[in-house]
Amino acid sequence: MRREDAVASNGKVYQDGYGRGLQHFRVVNETELTLLTLLTLGLTRLTLKRPGRKQNTIHQSGIPFIIDFINFFSSGRTTFNMFSFSAAMRLLLLAAPAMLVSAAPASIPETQQLDTRQSSSYWVADIARNGKVFNNTGFGPIFRNVKDAPYGAAGDGTTDDTNAINLAISAGGTCAHGCDSSTKAPAIIYFPPGKYLVSKPIIQNYFTQFIGDAINPPTLLASSSFAGIAVIDSDPYDDTGANWWINQNNFYRQVRNFVIDITALPSTQGAGIHWQVAQATSIQNVTFNMNKDTSSANAQKGIFMDNGSGGFFGDLTFNGGGFGAWLGNQQFTTRNLVFNGCNTAFFMNWNWGWTLKSASINNCKVGVDIATGPANQSVGSLVFLDSQISNTPVGVNTSFSINPESVPVNGGTLYIENVDMSQNVPTAVQGDTGNQILPGNTVIQSWGQGTSYTGSSGSRVQAAMSAPSKASSLMAGNKVFERSKPQYETVTSSSFVSVISSGAAGDGVTDDTQAIQNVFDKIEDGQIVYFDHGLYRVTDTIKVPKNVKITGEIWPVIAANGSGFGDPTNPKPLFQVGQPGDTGAVEMSDLVFGNIGPAPGAVLLEWNLQSAQGASGVWDVHARVGGYNGTNQGMNCYHNENVTFAEKSQDYKTECQGVFTMLHITSSASGAYFENSWWWTADHSLDTGGSPQIDIYTGRGVLIESPGPSWLYGTASEHSVLYNYQLSGAQNIWMGMIQSETPYFQPNPVAPQGISGSLPSDPVFNCQADDTTCDSWGLRVVNSSSVFVYSAGLYSFFNNYGQDCLNDNPQDCQKNMVAVDGSSDVHLFALSTKASVNMVTENDGATDDAKDADNRGVFPAVVLQWTDGSSSNGPNNSTESSGSSSAAPVVSSSAASSAAASSAAASSPIASAPGVQSSAGSAVSSAAADASPAPSSPAYVATDVKYTTIMVTATTTVTA
Repeated sequence: MRREDAVASNGKVYQDGYGRGLQHFRVVNETELTLLTLLTLGLTRLTLKRPGRKQNTIHQSGIPFIIDFINFFSSGRTTFNMFSFSAAMRLLLLAAPAMLVSAAPASIPETQQLDTRQSSSYWVADIARNGKVFNNTGFGPIFRNVKDAPYGAAGDGTTDDTNAINLAISAGGTCAHGCDSSTKAPAIIYFPPGKYLVSKPIIQNYFTQFIGDAINPPTLLASSSFAGIAVIDSDPYDDTGANWWINQNNFYRQVRNFVIDITALPSTQGAGIHWQVAQATSIQNVTFNMNKDTSSANAQKGIFMDNGSGGFFGDLTFNGGGFGAWLGNQQFTTRNLVFNGCNTAFFMNWNWGWTLKSASINNCKVGVDIATGPANQSVGSLVFLDSQISNTPVGVNTSFSINPESVPVNGGTLYIENVDMSQNVPTAVQGDTGNQILPGNTVIQSWGQGTSYTGSSGSRVQAAMSAPSKASSLMAGNKVFERSKPQYETVTSSSFVSVISSGAAGDGVTDDTQAIQNVFDKIEDGQIVYFDHGLYRVTDTIKVPKNVKITGEIWPVIAANGSGFGDPTNPKPLFQVGQPGDTGAVEMSDLVFGNIGPAPGAVLLEWNLQSAQGASGVWDVHARVGGYNGTNQGMNCYHNENVTFAEKSQDYKTECQGVFTMLHITSSASGAYFENSWWWTADHSLDTGGSPQIDIYTGRGVLIESPGPSWLYGTASEHSVLYNYQLSGAQNIWMGMIQSETPYFQPNPVAPQGISGSLPSDPVFNCQADDTTCDSWGLRVVNSSSVFVYSAGLYSFFNNYGQDCLNDNPQDCQKNMVAVDGSSDVHLFALSTKASVNMVTENDGATDDAKDADNRGVFPAVVLQWTDGSSSNGPNNSTESSGSSSAAPVVSSSAASSAAASSAAASSPIASAPGVQSSAGSAVSSAAADASPAPSSPAYVATDVKYTTIMVTATTTVTA
C-alpha cells in the first residue's frame, strides 16, 4: 500500500507521477495549474486530498484527456486571474448538484421486466452466525441480508431498492464517511437472487463484503435516471471533491457473484463499479452488461478505476460498453477476464505495473489500449500473457517509441507472451499514430518493448523476444496454471464446522489453541472448517491436517500470543499446514494471520504440504502484524523520527517486535498456490483516528524454499526488516505481480537492527550505523533456479519517514533492491523499483546490473526484462519436460513481416517457432525498419522526472 505520509518536510503533498503525469509540464503556478483541470468538468475529475497526504492528484473519466488541455493551456501562459476563476468554478459546481454522489433518488421506470423472488440453497444465506468483534461488543450484526427487516429490499426489478441496500450497509455504524479505517465494524452484505433496481450508487463502506448468491447471482439494475458515478462505489467523492477514504489505504473489500446491468442508461454515462482500492480487495464472478452502441460517444465502463494501490480481480465478463474496464492503479493483477463487443476492452489510463493474464477479447475495436502519448507516458508497464483476441482490428495500442524516445524513457514498457491473435486481428500492435508496429493474425509467442537486460548488458528494444521455457508442472496445457477461489456452491451449511460452536471463544482473551486444534483433529471428509469472525488468541502451533478445507467469515484473525512464540532463536509456526513429507490437499480462504503483542518467534503460516497441481490453494488470506484492534501494538509503538533506535527504551524495543516470518513455503512443499495475499507489517494504525505512524519490527516477509511448482498471483509483502521476498534453494516458481515496500523507519535503525534470531539463508548487511541506504531487500533469489516473475513493484519511499531521498539524482532511499546470487534461469519481466540506486545486483552485490538512473519510468524505474542469461532453452536442474519453448533472440525492430508455412503447427499457440508465430504456425522474422539501433548498453540517462507539489482545496463534481 502507499502510506499517505509520503510528504515532503514542507508539508506539501508530494506528487508522485500518478495519472497523466503533471511532472512533465512547465508549471507557472501550482495552485493555478491544479484548478485549471476543473475546466474539463463532466469529463474529468480532480482528486484533491487534505494536506500531509501523498495522493494521486489527477485521474480521468473521459476520452478527452485533461492533460492534453493543460499542456496546451499552460505552455506560454504568464497571467491568470485566480480569484475570478475560483469563483466561477465554485458557482458552476453549485449549479450541478445532480452530478454529486449525494444526488437525490431518481425516478423509477414505470415498467421493468420482473424476476420472481427466488430462494437459494447457497450456504452463505443460512449458515448459523456466531461471529463477534473484539472490543466492540455492541456492533452488529456482521451478516445482513438486504431483503430482511429492517432493510427490506424487494429485489423485484421495479421497487427502488437503493435506500434499503444502503441501510443494510450502514446499519450499526460501519466505517463510512469520516472514518479513516477500522477493523471493528465488519459487515457482510448478502444479496439473494433477484433484480435490485437502484437509482443512485450503492456505497461500499470500509471492511465490507458484498456477496451475491453464487448459485443464482442477483442483478443490480441501474434505473434509466440513475444519478451517480457507478452502481457500486467503493470510494465516493463528496461535494468538495475529497474521497471518503484515502485510496492507497482503502483495504479489505470484496464484491462477488453479481450481474450489473447499466443498459437502461444513455450510452454516454454510467459505470458498473467504481473500484478505487488498495490491498486485500477483490472482485470475482461478476458480469457487466452495458450499452452496445459502437460509436465513440459510448462512455460506459464496466469497472472504472481512477487510482489506488491494489490488488486483484478475476473471473469477470464485460458485455458491450465504450470501455470494458477503464483502469488506473499503482500495481494490479487481473486474471480470467472476458470482453465481448466492447469498443475498447481493456483501457489502461495509468499504472506503475500491471499483469493481465488469461483474457479473452472478442468482437471489440481495440483489445488493450495503453497509448497515452509518447511525450507523456502515464502507463509504467504491462505484462499481457496467456490470452486470446479475435475479430478485433487492433490487438494492442501503444505510444511507446524508441526514436524519438518516449518520455519518460521507459514509460509504456510492454511484454506480450502467448497471446493468440490469429483470428481476424489485422494489427497485433499499433502505434499512437495508427502505424502498424507488429502485424496481426498471428500467435504472439514473445514480444516486448522497453529496456531488456541479460546480466549487466542492456539494450532498448521493440521486437520479438525469447520466451523462457517452463517446467510442465507449472503449466496447464499451453498456459501457466491458475485456479479460481472456491465458493463451495454445492455444499450445504450443515457441512461447515464452526470453531466457535465447537468451543473456541474468538474474543481475543480466551486461549483458543486447544479448541481450534480439536476441530482439526475431528474434522471429517466432506466437512469444511469455518472460522466465525473473531480474534482467536493462539499460544502454540495449530497443526492443520493434510486434507482439509478452511474458510472464514470476513477475515477472522488467528493471532500468535505469549511466550510460546517469544523465542526468535527457536521459531515455530502459528499455523502449520501439513508435516514435512505429507501429501494432500488443503484449501484456505478469507483469513488473517496476526499477533497479539510481540511474537518474535512466530512463523505465521508454514506450508509443508506436497500437492498435485490444483489440489491446494490459498485465496484472500492475509497477514496483519500490529496496528489493529486487539494487537496491543498501536500508539505504544508510535514512530518518532527524532529519536534513534538506540535511544528508544527497552520496553519499546520489546513491545514493538512483530513476528519472525510471515509466510514460509518450506523445502518439503510443492503445488502451493497463493492468490491475492497481502503480508503486511503495519506502518500505521488502522483503528486509531488519523492513522498515526508506528514502527513494528518483523524479521522476514515471504520465504520460499520449495522445489516447486509454486504459484503466487497478486501477492504483496511489506515492511519486514531483512527482506520482503526471498527464494532460497527454490525451483520452478511462478510469480505474477509481486509488490513490496521497504520499512518506512529504516535506516532508523539500519538492517538488521530491530530483530534477533537468524536463519542460515538470511542476508548479511554489515551496515554502518550512519548508512542511510542499508535497507531491507525487496527480493532475493539465492541458490535457486527456474524462477519466473511476471511483474514486480518493489518500492522504497522513505528514509526514516523523510523523503529527501526521493529527489532526483540519484533517488537513493536505499542502495540495492533485488539480489540474484548463485542462481540460474531467473527471468524478471516488467521489474519496477523505486528509489533504489541499483535495481538488480549479482554476486553478493559485487555486480550492479541495472540502475535506477538509466531506467526511469512513470514513477518507479522499470525494465522490460532482466535475466541472468544462463539458460534460454529450458529450466536448469530439472528433469521435467518443458511446457513452453524458447523463441528467437531479441532484436531491435519496429516492424515484422510474416512468412508462409504449413498449417500443421497452427493448432498450438505454444510451438517451437521463434518469437512471433503466424496463424499457419510459421515463424515471423523481425527486421530493422525505421527504428534506430538499440545501444549495446544503457549508456543513455533518462530525462529526470520532475514532480509538482500541490496543496489545494477545491470543489469538484463526480461523474462517471
